[in-house]
Amino acid sequence: MKDKVFEYLRSIPKGKVVTYGMIAEYLGSKKLSRVVGNILHSNEDGDRYPCYKVVSAQGKLSSNYRFGGIEEQKKRLEHDGIVVTNYHVDLKKYKM
Repeated sequence: MKDKVFEYLRSIPKGKVVTYGMIAEYLGSKKLSRVVGNILHSNEDGDRYPCYKVVSAQGKLSSNYRFGGIEEQKKRLEHDGIVVTNYHVDLKKYKM
């Protein structure tokens, strides 16, 4: 399952985000959202597997982003051209 999550992360294009639920659906069940979060937290290579592109179903950034916290996630998203307002992204505009 972990390999499938990391494979999915690599498929997210620059300037787009996904939700935990989208990855869970890819795995076969929306009920796996928490499992997805746990897998993302075990990510050892944030550059190869860009977990910063994963946000909540409401577009909220993660306060527990593994590679430097919410400010680093915000910085990486903005570097990709994604507008972050109050630690949220507009899913209508940026969702893959």
